[in-house]
Amino acid sequence: MITQMSVQLIFLGDQMKKKIPVEIGASYELLIEDLSHDGLGIARLDGFLIFVKDGLPKEKVIAKVTHRKKNYAHAQTVEKLETTVDRTAPVCPLFEVCGGCQIQHMTDEAQLAFKKMQVIRHLKKFAHIEHPPVRDVIGMKAPWRYRNKTQVPFGQDETGEIVAGFYQSRSHDIIDMPNCFVQTEIADDIISAIKKLMSKLGIAPYHESQHEGVLRHVVIRVGFNTNELMVIFVTKTTDLPHEKALCQHLVERFPEIKSIVHNINPKVTNVIFGDTTHVIYGKPYIVDTLDGLSFLISARSFYQVNPMQTEVLYRLAVDYTQITTDDIVFDAYCGIGTITLFLARQAKHVYGVEIVPDAISDAKKNAALNHINNVHFEVGQSEVVIPRWMNEGVIPDVIVVDPPRKGCDMALLNAMINARPKRIVYVSCDSATLARDIQILEAGGYTLEVVQPVDMFPQTSHVECVALLSRKK
Repeated sequence: MITQMSVQLIFLGDQMKKKIPVEIGASYELLIEDLSHDGLGIARLDGFLIFVKDGLPKEKVIAKVTHRKKNYAHAQTVEKLETTVDRTAPVCPLFEVCGGCQIQHMTDEAQLAFKKMQVIRHLKKFAHIEHPPVRDVIGMKAPWRYRNKTQVPFGQDETGEIVAGFYQSRSHDIIDMPNCFVQTEIADDIISAIKKLMSKLGIAPYHESQHEGVLRHVVIRVGFNTNELMVIFVTKTTDLPHEKALCQHLVERFPEIKSIVHNINPKVTNVIFGDTTHVIYGKPYIVDTLDGLSFLISARSFYQVNPMQTEVLYRLAVDYTQITTDDIVFDAYCGIGTITLFLARQAKHVYGVEIVPDAISDAKKNAALNHINNVHFEVGQSEVVIPRWMNEGVIPDVIVVDPPRKGCDMALLNAMINARPKRIVYVSCDSATLARDIQILEAGGYTLEVVQPVDMFPQTSHVECVALLSRKK
């Protein structure tokens, strides 16, 4: 029997269960339960999902909501009530505002564990593999100053001072950064020198909101093993003011500079490079070496940004192929031929395909530079070129694929399955798309043998993987 008293109690209980509204600008005490794929703490307030910057699992924090959507919100930690042993003090004083690094507040061990777990979760979710064969992540002994490519936007602050650095997380505001601890010290020095020269010579930085000004970005490429440097100026305008004086000052100060390039990008876009590029000092290339091989690197070349770990990654890829001097290998998305030439030292012949003509031109030059003749490079779509090679009688024993972040096109996956190589070695910079493609390859007759993550990007949430798939008997 329901009495008036019991009705009142039910009503009071419903009132007590009323959910706390999550409002922008408000602060809440939260328990961090997990980490998102991009290193944000995951918390829930009455079931409402909140992503917390600078929050780690098992920590209690007070966090202020900065952005809110219908089903989730973003918040910034303002006070740590309880911390975990996985936390460490960030080396960079700008970590909390810069969007360049996401997990610098985690110990090295915790970073590697986090990255391994991300790969496992993606394989479970997208490849539907209950017990993924994922090995421990191969880390770096000194996970700092590893980037051989620096890309820095230029602008002005509210006082009119020239700034150069990185975009603040979730914004288009440029954070002036005199030092970046994942980039080379010489790149920091060059950026600082360019800022001073701009003021001295009267070169205006680009204003994104007004689409006015001159200098948009500076890109610096470093040959880690040769010490050769390339500096690339990206401007909105067709001319680079005081070009000769700028080049002269930089080369006198930094004699390691072997190439200075001007790229023109007049478009309203967040893409760094425009379509027009020309050399204004020195050579069109710098040279670097990997595992005894030399590579010409141009302004637009794709070249892995961590040369120390790249050697680890590519050696693994070659080991997983298990190739001999009797084997034919296809290298899809071959770029400037880096993996191709690693493979060619052990294979009978390697065929590389890439859709970017300039990359194939560089790949041919790199093969000649290293006196490697058992390679063939071709411009085109892998899913079109590979079937044609097979129709011409070239049958692969192994296929190696190193696609962009979006993974492989379905047509290429079908082409690889139809080629029926003994093994497929998949190098991936995104374990979610890797897992999606593995599911398709397994359905096409392949078994995932092993996934080896390699920490190519310490202090960030990204991880590279090498996966080996074998054809089912």
